[in-house]
Amino acid sequence: MVLISDLFWAYLIAITLLTITPGVDTLLVMRNTGRGGLGDGCVTSVGICSGLFIHATLSALGISLLLVETAWAFSALKWAGACYLVWLGLGSLRQALNRGEEPSARVLAVARRNVPMLASFREGLLSNVLNPKTALFYMALLPQFVDPAGNAFQQSLMLAGVHFLLAMLWQCGLAWMVVTFRSLGVSPRLKRVLNGLTGGFFVAMGAKLAST
Repeated sequence: MVLISDLFWAYLIAITLLTITPGVDTLLVMRNTGRGGLGDGCVTSVGICSGLFIHATLSALGISLLLVETAWAFSALKWAGACYLVWLGLGSLRQALNRGEEPSARVLAVARRNVPMLASFREGLLSNVLNPKTALFYMALLPQFVDPAGNAFQQSLMLAGVHFLLAMLWQCGLAWMVVTFRSLGVSPRLKRVLNGLTGGFFVAMGAKLAST
């Protein structure tokens, strides 16, 4: 498997810019970190980044192109992604509207330990796999950085692996910053505001995705 050096560096720059651009993945990692701690955020990131290999595989096999050219299949993917974003958003909005008594630090610690890691992984994976924009991005981008003389499938997985490492470093760093911010003390009102903004963003993104 041989990658043209210039193409690889161009890909590295492009994928780095894409990774650090705030979006749904960023907010999901930050929300889940606030919900369940550093482990929750990092496992969510693993789920998100694992979805990249699925998109890379579909792109290499040409299935992404088939989805784009088949109207009903692309519409189904778009609506599934939109509904999932709205569902995530409603969950955050429910937390924002919850004005119950603020739990003690001990109760919060127990709650963080009891957050199912599989649920965090699933949320991250689904948010990535059900995002038609990610499928379009991989379909359009990856072929530009693949050496035609090499194995397209192996190169696609290798490029997805580079994206995986960069995204994991960035998102886990964000999770660490959220944990550090929380340790400084955050008022219940500010937590509700942040949950409200996050929930509103998810719902708005889902509505926008459904309407395009």
